[in-house]
Amino acid sequence: MAKKEKKVTNNKENNGKESKNKKSFFKGLKAELKKVVWPTPKQLLNSTIAVITIVLITTVIVFVLDLAFESVNKYGVDKIKESIQTITDEDNTTNSD
Repeated sequence: MAKKEKKVTNNKENNGKESKNKKSFFKGLKAELKKVVWPTPKQLLNSTIAVITIVLITTVIVFVLDLAFESVNKYGVDKIKESIQTITDEDNTTNSD
């Protein structure tokens, strides 16, 4: 029974420490936010335009590469199928003779 009582007292002590930790956390957070240098509206606009431009350029590059690989895959697979078909057809005609 003595062990249970010790756990209860430890929990009470921890709750007091946790509330102090929370308070110090928010005080530290507030102090750090005061140090932040926020961008001006012009800087924000320039950064936004830069990000959108880079995203659009990347989108175009990925789209072009997708089309290129799709066409290479389509025509490449078709040529491989044709060559395999001709080889098997030649083998079938040779075996039937």
